[in-house]
Amino acid sequence: MKILKLLNDKFLIILLIFFVAQNVNSQEAVDIWNLEKKAFSTKEILEKTKTNNEIDVNISENKILRKNNVDISDDANSLSDVNNIIGIYDPKKNDLSIDMWSKTDGIILSEFLNKILSLDLSKDSHNILNIALLTNAYIPSKNISLEEFINFKIKWLIKFNDLNLIEEYLVKNTSLKFNDDLIKYYVDENLSKTDLNSACKIFENNFSITNNYLLKFKIYCLLNDEKIEESLLQLDLLQEAGFKDNFFEKGVFKLIGYEENIEDEINDQNILNFHLSHRLNSEFVYEPNISSPKFIWKYLSSANLLTSIEDVELENKNKILALEKATHDKNFSEEKLFAIYEKFLFNVNQYLNIEESHKLLDPIEGRALLYQGALIYDEPKKKISILKNLKDSFKKSGTEKAFEAKLSNFLTNIDEGEVPSNFTKFYDKNLKTEFKTIKSIKINNKIIHQSKLLKYFSGESSFDETKKNLENIFRDTVRKDKNYIFSTKDIIIIESLRADGIEIPNKYKSLYDVQKLNIPEKIQEYIDNEETGMCLLKLVELVREDKIGDLGSESLFFIIDTLNQLEIKKLRNTIILDVVPLKV
Repeated sequence: MKILKLLNDKFLIILLIFFVAQNVNSQEAVDIWNLEKKAFSTKEILEKTKTNNEIDVNISENKILRKNNVDISDDANSLSDVNNIIGIYDPKKNDLSIDMWSKTDGIILSEFLNKILSLDLSKDSHNILNIALLTNAYIPSKNISLEEFINFKIKWLIKFNDLNLIEEYLVKNTSLKFNDDLIKYYVDENLSKTDLNSACKIFENNFSITNNYLLKFKIYCLLNDEKIEESLLQLDLLQEAGFKDNFFEKGVFKLIGYEENIEDEINDQNILNFHLSHRLNSEFVYEPNISSPKFIWKYLSSANLLTSIEDVELENKNKILALEKATHDKNFSEEKLFAIYEKFLFNVNQYLNIEESHKLLDPIEGRALLYQGALIYDEPKKKISILKNLKDSFKKSGTEKAFEAKLSNFLTNIDEGEVPSNFTKFYDKNLKTEFKTIKSIKINNKIIHQSKLLKYFSGESSFDETKKNLENIFRDTVRKDKNYIFSTKDIIIIESLRADGIEIPNKYKSLYDVQKLNIPEKIQEYIDNEETGMCLLKLVELVREDKIGDLGSESLFFIIDTLNQLEIKKLRNTIILDVVPLKV
């Protein structure tokens, strides 16, 4: 009676009606209730569960394949259909052109992107690179193929790891035939977070899928959605094309109730099979180690299947090392890791000589001692020195991201004025703060880059109003203060206004006799050649892992001057408001 479990209620009713009709027409009915209890292929199961007219679906196998993107014609995915325009954002949204890459040499672009994608970029760099790579634009006209150009976008999206952004890209570029890697990353990441619904929902889009793993994933999604007949048909067709995965096939049969006597095997070959192992095994237990793939740790963490910290033995250093690595990969919480550190015991002498004592201990014990010391000591100089030693220890072990949120919290409670000068850079780099808005800017008309001219960049002041404000500031501030010195930030504000057509009144131009900086020759060359995309990449290279606000005034001038010449006003305005005025 196994086949009874295979059928849903709706399908069962259809079959019963069909058999009644068959009897009326004096045709011999097929006895599906007394099937021999043996292993069947997918095709055999389908033959037992279908009528002669293929379950009355009136669709050929070929059409079923096409309907569900198992196969697709070449014409449906030709390059002419997408016109070589790939991205998310409308060019106008960011003051860009659809030809921003057209004049760029693909060889130079490839070398540059490979370099940039290897860097650990800051949030500011991320924002600029997103604009550069994800704005809808034609590909470079020479020395790079459409596939190569798209692959750079995909590599960036995967590295950036914003699933919402990836979904938006996939939905807006469904006709591309180079999306398999990105779709796989998207569904795997969602499933590793135990979010099967989001993973499956992406298949509702009309993608051109050729990857067997993705086809397998889609079959499982159909099955999970109780579309049993459709999932079995597609599995059969996939098998006929040469697909083999015994674990997956047995799992499918067990889920529909056709196979019961299947060993509780745990398959960690990929996240889908690992998820199936968990779903099919009521007594699922898996102990990851330091070599376990990231998706294993992420899945176990999301499913709350990781070992409780109470069960972690302090003598088991390999286990703790594995947990440190998992924390670094954001698959284990910092709170839980440091709760383990708190369980270590040390003597008074070790606490008193903490900065030397930790060097004599096993690295894990040393980090535990330093962490406990950071909890004990309140004196700023001592505390921040301990924190730096702890950060350095994590960095040496290759797990520096395991100590990010905790470190920032510690530093938040240290007054900036009490930070020793030799720790200033460490403090600024590791204190995670967000930029304040224009509302937190104190307007000071005695200093140009803090004056009400800033309201022009926030949209609070019109062109004409700003023109008058500029005149008033030169009359009331610059002219009256004969010793007024134009800072680089002042020059940035004035030159940005001039770029937008707001000039200094003629009677005050003599007061603005300053030596302006020249931007790097290569950036200027790209500007003159209208290679807007390359200009943005050069800015990313300039900022790298830094906050734009932490750059020197000269670097800030290069960035703003570049954006002025390119007439990229929205990005320019955002940067100006973030980093130019004094925050209070």
